Amino acid sequence: MSPTPDAAQIHRLIAVEIAATPGQVTAAVDLLDGGATVPFIARYRKEMTGGLDDTQLRKLEERLGYLRELEARRGAILSSITEQGKLSDALALSIARAVTKAELEDIYLPFKPKRRTKAMIAREAGLQGLQDAILANRLADPVALAGGFLSDAFPDTKAALEGARDILAEGLSEQAALLGRLRDHMRKVGKLVAKGVAGKEVAGAKFSDYFAHSEDFSRVPSHRALAMFRGRNEEFLTLDLEIDADAPRGESPAERACAAAVGAAGPGAGDKWLREAAAWTWRVKLRTSLTLDLMAELREAAEAEAIRVFARNLKDLLLAAPAGGKATMGLDPGIRSGVKVAVIDATGKVVATDTVYPFQPKNDMKGAQVVIARLIGVHGVRLISIGNGTASRETEKLVADLLALLPGEKPTKVVVSEAGASVYSASELAAREFPGLDVTLRGAVSIARRLQDPLAELVKIEPKAIGVGQYQHDVDQHRLGRSLEAVVEDAVNAVGVDLNTASAPLLARVSGVGPGLADAIVAHRDANGPFATRRELLKVARLGPKAFEQAAGFLRISGGKEPLDASSVHPEAYDLARKIVAACGRDIRSIMGDGTALKALNPASFVDDRFGLPTVRDILSELEKPGRDPRPSFKTATFADGVNEISDLRPGMLLEGTVTNVAAFGAFVDVGVHQDGLVHVSQMSDSFVKDPHAVVKAGDVVKVRVVEVDVARKRIGLTMKSDGGASAKDQAQAREPVPKPARGPIQAGSQSASNAFADALKGKFGR
Repeated sequence: MSPTPDAAQIHRLIAVEIAATPGQVTAAVDLLDGGATVPFIARYRKEMTGGLDDTQLRKLEERLGYLRELEARRGAILSSITEQGKLSDALALSIARAVTKAELEDIYLPFKPKRRTKAMIAREAGLQGLQDAILANRLADPVALAGGFLSDAFPDTKAALEGARDILAEGLSEQAALLGRLRDHMRKVGKLVAKGVAGKEVAGAKFSDYFAHSEDFSRVPSHRALAMFRGRNEEFLTLDLEIDADAPRGESPAERACAAAVGAAGPGAGDKWLREAAAWTWRVKLRTSLTLDLMAELREAAEAEAIRVFARNLKDLLLAAPAGGKATMGLDPGIRSGVKVAVIDATGKVVATDTVYPFQPKNDMKGAQVVIARLIGVHGVRLISIGNGTASRETEKLVADLLALLPGEKPTKVVVSEAGASVYSASELAAREFPGLDVTLRGAVSIARRLQDPLAELVKIEPKAIGVGQYQHDVDQHRLGRSLEAVVEDAVNAVGVDLNTASAPLLARVSGVGPGLADAIVAHRDANGPFATRRELLKVARLGPKAFEQAAGFLRISGGKEPLDASSVHPEAYDLARKIVAACGRDIRSIMGDGTALKALNPASFVDDRFGLPTVRDILSELEKPGRDPRPSFKTATFADGVNEISDLRPGMLLEGTVTNVAAFGAFVDVGVHQDGLVHVSQMSDSFVKDPHAVVKAGDVVKVRVVEVDVARKRIGLTMKSDGGASAKDQAQAREPVPKPARGPIQAGSQSASNAFADALKGKFGR
């Protein structure tokens, strides 16, 4: 399909942004428009797109939507101006050259239908003539000229000159080129100034770092911008954009630019009036409106960065190492309400539940240990998954003391994040899955399952409820949701799904499936038994050839009739796979997993007019390791004995912990004391670190040293530097306040560090 001129331009723009060629972009756009999903295109259409990966394709998809909206708006503006009979060749060229929505709206502003303005009223009274007279005769006294334009609406010269000024101000505010220059100037020299609201210092103490704060607008990081916007929204802060604060009145670059736009450079009385009117326009009209524009621009950029951080953390969480199919006990800690216990078998089926009361008011520690020990023995429990909420460390100690008494091989205990477990427990999905199980016990089941396979369990929870972002409730929820859904889709399809065991929520994330078809697949499976081959999917109601094409390669069948169904080889390429196997002179079942014979083959010899070298190489890799899981191997952090509370920490302690959350300013680490510590970006490595994600990701097990402990304010400062964070130079780099993180991911411990601690980083490592 050959693109239209507008489409071709869009494809060229996107190609530059994603480091691809226009041809690659055009091929990907055609596939997307044809209903193909990003995972399918990335995995099975490499020849068509030249190997664009899922990251490039996601960016392409997002930019394609924006640029198509831009083109639609461009067309609407052209149509509107044409209908008004005001479209000139120069104006059409300006509209065609606009590259952002903001630039387009600036151009359209003079032609946009308006409500009745002061300038309109002044024109109706004939005051356009007064402005023209002043412009025509700069030496004449504007007051004298105004005397000839008096009316009932403008009875004196002062009123008449104000009316002429309104006309001039409206004209300046509709000059797209001037607005563009002023915006650029404001971005370069502007200072974002935050101040505390008088009388609200105590209530807004968490924003105290911003009560008298100023920094370059162009350098405000996303987390500080969102912190200040939140403070303003909660009415604890005021925000302003300070421009040329030291310039004399009428002499600032912005005021001079406005004066230059009306050519007011001469010595005459008319020039003086024009300069004053232009300066007034800047101070009263343009500065305010452009400040609002730039604040919105800053918020949008900050939100985009926050969403990017959330998406990256969510990806790390979903692709965390699975503990695997082992009998697992889930413990949902509680004090007065008790510790909820659930045991699941290797397939995730619930086999036992109970509630024990080891803490106040019952304090039945021995009884709780007896129940847990019995369940471990009866069901052969190999893993114990402990939620990281209230009483988590107390529960972990209870288990540790019990395991020390048990003979033989002991289960492995792991603290996992409860994030989203309560949301899932009370959901309609959980009620359908466990109709006879109390809502409190469903949480224990979820905690157990997310250790076995975090991806399979976490897909049941709305991504926003998992909470591994910064200021996630302050950003555009539609954009956040769309981004996170894409992350979940990519993660599920990267791992693959067992067609005969997967839940409907997991199947719904498979390329081309969705909730409706997922329910239909499960219903068909329940009615007819396990699928013997992928081809049997075509018997599912409403699942047609297109959905089959999109989904089949990501669905696995182990031990079925067709060996290749257990791999990520797409059914459309089975003949090619068999041709490769035949070249080895072996049976397909015997060669799958045996890379020796496959390595002797030349991939290029299997290329034909349908399948290129990328597909051949993918098939060879898959035959060598069929159904390979891209997730890392499972391991856990070992918390230090005797370190259970923040009060047990001492500066200099070397501890092992799990990264719970990664933000632009550093990483939060659970060291087993109910309160995550912060490794600021300046403390993450002996060398300079620009992006914390380049060093660690959520779920990583790391060694950290304690630098600061503030029990009263629940602050833990950590370092990963070899010198223990002792360098004064490095400490000085950590003076910026940072925001409160959300609660961390699986195998990722305790309550996140408080906003007060995060903002007080400059208190420890700086001041």
